Amino acid sequence: MSAVTTTVSEDTANPYALSHLDSLESEAVHIFREVAGEFERPVILFSGGKDSIVMLHLALKAFAPAPVPFTLLHVDTGHNFPEVLDYRDRTVKKHGLRLHVASVQEYIDAGKLRERPDGTRNPLQTVPLTEAIQQHRFDAVFGGGRRDEEKARAKERVFSLRDEFSQWDPRRQRPELWQLYNGRHAPGEHVRVFPISNWTELDVWQYIERESIELPEIYFAHEREVFNRNGMWLTAGHWGGPKEHEATETRLVRYRTVGDMSCTGAVDSDATTLDAVITEIAASRLTERGATRADDKMSEAAMEDRKREGYF
Repeated sequence: MSAVTTTVSEDTANPYALSHLDSLESEAVHIFREVAGEFERPVILFSGGKDSIVMLHLALKAFAPAPVPFTLLHVDTGHNFPEVLDYRDRTVKKHGLRLHVASVQEYIDAGKLRERPDGTRNPLQTVPLTEAIQQHRFDAVFGGGRRDEEKARAKERVFSLRDEFSQWDPRRQRPELWQLYNGRHAPGEHVRVFPISNWTELDVWQYIERESIELPEIYFAHEREVFNRNGMWLTAGHWGGPKEHEATETRLVRYRTVGDMSCTGAVDSDATTLDAVITEIAASRLTERGATRADDKMSEAAMEDRKREGYF
């Protein structure tokens, strides 16, 4: 009698197996619940960008049908995209959340910060962020950083200890074997927590598609007046661009990541749907920050230097 070979798919062999996205979601939900049980005053950094949107969606899932037991914090540079700020405010109102806003402009007006010659305010967010953490006595701060974004973020733990000055010392990082997270900290210290640290940009977009999550329209292709600076298409606007020698033009673009208008570059794209964006990202060979963030190009270790000072 001849042998019969039967091929059984993984899903058929184990109908209870979690998909890749289910596993990532489960890990993030576990992290949110762990923080809720371990810390007294957590806060979620929420800018209205896609990563913070996904993070808030996960927090809502983690505690449903109860409300999210955390407040939100946004460090507003004064140069944020209007579409993103509108989305932020609508989301806060929709879910009945509490939002603290730390304004870079207020620090500049008070003489505590000085404008940079290049006009970008992203590096100026550190002082308002750290002072807001101290003022409100937040002991856990959720951020949307992911390891695939940048090499400094790649080596940071899910629970990242910050000292009393909000500074990060990579040498003080703790092991996180078997998803066991150590939130112990001394008075004045706090922990930065990254629930989607193990996600990739593609994971984020596939999850957005699966969960039908609404996003600001600038993540999809649209016509915008832009100008070229150092190889990046920056938006023309009130922040100080373009300079006299920089010509503007209208192009079909979208944004892969959203930060300050003065340092976030648009990419040429005709992707107007989630499927088109996912296809575009799957074919990309540049990380989102590598392709679009001027503030990461200030030096070879620009991100790590800022994180050591207390940056996101």
